[in-house]
Amino acid sequence: MVGANRDGGPSRLTAPIPGKVVAVKVSPGDEVTPGQPLVVLEAMKMENELAAEQPGRVVVVHVSDGATVESGELLVEIE
Repeated sequence: MVGANRDGGPSRLTAPIPGKVVAVKVSPGDEVTPGQPLVVLEAMKMENELAAEQPGRVVVVHVSDGATVESGELLVEIE
């Protein structure tokens, strides 16, 4: 599991590697807990669950199922 980046304040989940979004498991307004899967990203034929590192509320989901993302691209914002 890979987690959301936290640099004080809101948490921003970014893609650790380029890949394809297989599943988005949250929607804006959802309350999340640490370790909860937010997005499943497929890269090099492996699926990676990207999880929340802190509790909070999903503010914005920037991707949808089937989207192709680049490394560092913003996926989900949590406050």
